[in-house]
This record gives sequence, structure tokens and C-alpha cells, in this order.
Amino acid sequence: MHVDREGALRAAREWDARYAGGGALPPLAGLPVAVKDIICTAGMPTTCGSRILAGWVPPYDATVVSRLKDAGAVIVGKTNLDEFAMGSSTENSGFGPTRNPWDPERVPGGSSGGSAAAVAAGMIPLALGTDTGGSIRQPAGFTSIVGMKPTYGRVSRYGLVAFASSLDQVGPMARTVADAALLLHVIAGRDPKDSTSVDIPVDDYPGTLPRGARGLRIGIAREAFGQGLQGDVGEAVQAAAAHLGGLGAVLTEVSLPSIPYALPTYYLLATSEASANLARYDGVQYGLRVPTDDLFTMYTRTRRQGFGSEVKRRIMLGTYALSAGYYEGFFLKAQRVRTLIRREFLQALDAVDLVLMPVSPTVPFRLGEKVDDPLQMYLADIYTIPVNLAGLPGISVPCGFSNGLPIGLQLIGKPFDEATVLRAAYAYEQDTDWHTRRPPVVGQTHSQAVAEVHKRDRATPRPAPKRGAQTRRRSSRKSKKARTRK
Repeated sequence: MHVDREGALRAAREWDARYAGGGALPPLAGLPVAVKDIICTAGMPTTCGSRILAGWVPPYDATVVSRLKDAGAVIVGKTNLDEFAMGSSTENSGFGPTRNPWDPERVPGGSSGGSAAAVAAGMIPLALGTDTGGSIRQPAGFTSIVGMKPTYGRVSRYGLVAFASSLDQVGPMARTVADAALLLHVIAGRDPKDSTSVDIPVDDYPGTLPRGARGLRIGIAREAFGQGLQGDVGEAVQAAAAHLGGLGAVLTEVSLPSIPYALPTYYLLATSEASANLARYDGVQYGLRVPTDDLFTMYTRTRRQGFGSEVKRRIMLGTYALSAGYYEGFFLKAQRVRTLIRREFLQALDAVDLVLMPVSPTVPFRLGEKVDDPLQMYLADIYTIPVNLAGLPGISVPCGFSNGLPIGLQLIGKPFDEATVLRAAYAYEQDTDWHTRRPPVVGQTHSQAVAEVHKRDRATPRPAPKRGAQTRRRSSRKSKKARTRK
């Protein structure tokens, strides 16, 4: 989306000078970090992947960005995303899709697909994403990296452009669990600028990693291994569970019967909040403005041209759910189901330390495969959405491949117990080699990667046109020649 070449080089030179001078260095000194383009960065565009904010430069840094800079990180640029974080494939961006480094013809997941692809491709070691319904964990699973959603309230949302305020959380994306733990340790903690951030001490996440998985009670969610789960994905996740058992974890089965209701609950609550949050984009205060003679027409034309189809769809759905006559039947009922889902998770976590399930029901799907079928697209987040509704911490770690495409393992912990989640993920990671594998594009320049995509496009045979289509085209050519002779 945006590369701050001069600013990154300037900051890098400053940290090189401090290192050469022997001065004390903060934990991320000189490390390059990319930031999802829905998090405010002073002096750098923050577009939210939308034409309605194209070119907008915020006058301040989000709290997480300020903490990164204080820790010595070098912010190298902003990464692509589904518009306003609404999507599961990064195809809804107003500036074009992002491709998966493991197969450029497939999606990297969403909405933090730009951050995931950049880390997976070796462009950057660390990145920030945001997770409203799985937007860190699902792309992490699709690109074979580590992605973590902290407990709601663990990380400040100040400077995060809101999609659904009761669900959004900023979190780390990295190549290893240790890197993710370090990044989370830097950005976590109470922020007086954000009333939703919680004043609970932040554990030493990197320091707790070596404790291993021995003695941890891990509950395998029964409802997550039923209909709709791709066979290879289920087998890989079950094998990962058995591997954790071999490392000393105690495996058992837990039931979360309300999981099937999480998807409709989420899309009622998230869209309702989005319809309120996105009302500010009207062409008056900032961003795109389509000049007209009257105010109402300016509102409608600005939004029509500035918002993409998925954002419009969700705004309309949320406005409908909040409208008179439907508020109690849709929005309030969804809030009750959300409470039930959280209660079931907490009840399960009374008996175990962690809940285990897949990240996504399938491996990465092809670009364009689900664009015209929103319901199928929404199902890609069926295992991550319940965690957001419950406000719990969850992590995705690589656990296998199916025909060369990544599979992710999801571990979910108790509120504000990110340390245990990271500890179990680290134990599994260190005893397997999935995280050491790199996609074929690693080591290629950008131009080489693009050339490879074009080469593949040319090598792919196009289906033969139907006989009727050939006849129509011949007739069309004949008629054009006849008109030319005339």
C-alpha cells in the first residue's frame, strides 16, 4: 500500500549510530515493522483500503505505533487489507487484491492479508494486523506464519479506525512464536486514551515461552470437527493435537454447542456497529468529496463512489438490524447469543487451560472463487469468529500443508492469559519444522515474482469456447467486415 523508504532509512541510520556508540538499545531497535493500513500513522497515508480515504494522512500515531517507535522499531510502511477490514480474502481492497506467496493464484486470507503476505514472503519480519472476526489468525493460517489476537482490552485501540468497536483488536504477526511474543509484549498494556483497554499487568511473554506444554490441559472442541471441515485440514489439526499430547499436554474433549450460531450472530453485531462507525464518511470532514449543489446528494454520491460493494452490503445489513421494529428481534437477540457463546467458552476453560480447533475449514481458496458468493466467503471465518465474540485470546501457528498449501492450528486461552497460549504454541512450534518452510517466492525480487505470475497465466490453457460462442463470434466478425465494406 505504502512504503516509507526515506523515513525507514533515516530511522535505520539513527539506530545504527546508537549501536555503534555502544548505547543501551530498546527491544525492537532497528527492526523493520509493517503496519496494517487501518492503524493511524502520522505522516503516512491511512486509507483503510478504501477509495473514500485515498491519500488521507492522519496527524497523529495510534498508541500501538507510538509504542513500536519507543521500542526502536522502524516503521517501513503500510500493508493492504480488505476495505475497512471487511473481508476474508483481501480481495475487497479499493486498491486491488493481495496474492498468497505460497500460490499467487490464491488468496492470503483477510482482512490482514497484506501483513500476512509480507511476513510470509520474507519482506518483513514483523507486522501488525487487526482481528475483528479472525482477520489476524485466518490470514496467518493461510500463509503459514504466526498470528495472535489478544484478549479484548489487552491492547489499545486508540488510533485504530473502527469497524466494530466491541470486537476489533490489534495483534502481532510474525514468522515465529518468539517474535510474536516480543511484539505483543511491546504493544500490550493499559492506555489512558482508550477506555476499553484494561489495567491488568502484562506478563513477560518472551520469558514464559520455555516452560513447555507439559501438564497443560487442552480441550479439543468437538463441534469444530464436523461437517464442512476439509479432510486434510482436520487430519493435520488432529495430528497437531496428538503431537501436543506427546509433549506432555493432557488432551480431552470439550463441547461448545453454540459455535454454529456464532456466524449469524457476528454478522448482525459487527454490521450494526459498522453502520454507526462508518456514518462519519460523508464527504464533509475528510476523505473523498463528490461536489454537488445540495448536501444530501453530496452524501449519497460520495458514499456511492467511495465505498466498495462489501462495505455497502454490511452497512445496509447493519442499518436494517438496528431499525425500528427489527432492533429487538435481530440486534438484541444476537447480543444474548453472544453472551451464551462467551459463557460456554468460559465454562470449558474452567476445566481446561486451552481450547484447540482449526483456524479455517479449508486451505487458501483461489482468487475470485468466492467473490460472488458472500455467504461462502463468510464461512472461511467460522472457527475464528466465536473467539472474538467471547473476547478471548487466540493464536494461529503452522501445523501442516495440503498439496503445498498451508494449514493453521488455533489455540484459545482464558481472558488475559496470553502467556499460556504463547507457551503452548511455542512448545509445538519448536518440536516441529512447519514454521521453517518458506514459500517459493522467497528470494525473488518483486519483478521476478510478477514475471512468474504472468508466465503461469500464459501457460494455463484456456477452456475451448462453446460451439455456439464460436459461431456468434464468426457472425460478428462477418458483420463487422460487411459494415467496413459498406
